[in-house]
Amino acid sequence: MNLLTILGIAVALAMDAFAVAIATGVSLKQVSIRQTFRLSWHFGLFQAFMPIIGWGLGSSVQSYMEAYAHWIAFVLLALVGSNMLKEALQADEDAEETKPKKDSTKGMTMVMLSVATSIDALAVGLSMSMLRVSIVTPAIIIGIVAGLFTIAGLHLGMRVARLTWLSTWAEIVGGLVLWIIGLNILRENGVFTSLL
Repeated sequence: MNLLTILGIAVALAMDAFAVAIATGVSLKQVSIRQTFRLSWHFGLFQAFMPIIGWGLGSSVQSYMEAYAHWIAFVLLALVGSNMLKEALQADEDAEETKPKKDSTKGMTMVMLSVATSIDALAVGLSMSMLRVSIVTPAIIIGIVAGLFTIAGLHLGMRVARLTWLSTWAEIVGGLVLWIIGLNILRENGVFTSLL
């Protein structure tokens, strides 16, 4: 597998991380170096390790993973997106200003986002295993690209959130984007066509 192909795969896999990072930046409004490092490190790390795990599992569990991976990603993104929508739509704005925002770059929220944005990378690892492609170089490139896209998305989202008149709407859009990403994952896996 050549470098250009690996970079193409890495960019494609990083798109979910980029979109989620934008939504996180909008939600946080102010992003520190520590938060930037935490989110980009975890998104990059999960994106790098998921193909390795998928490659290691090989074809023995492929049908099981394919059957449920998209549902896991959807549920995790929907939970975080719903939480963002709830916070954006709080009726009492004064209470919202005094209450500190939940930091999506910490704890279980960050882990859920990391898993949700890297599920596709697991499938890529499974595919590379079946093609008998070495996984080390692709995993490193996928992780670095995801980390860089996360940094860019987080700071882009923060800049959008600084426009105070746009802030609440941007947070609503951020929550909806997470839902849309989750629904798109289901669509890509044929869930809606099987319902018709």
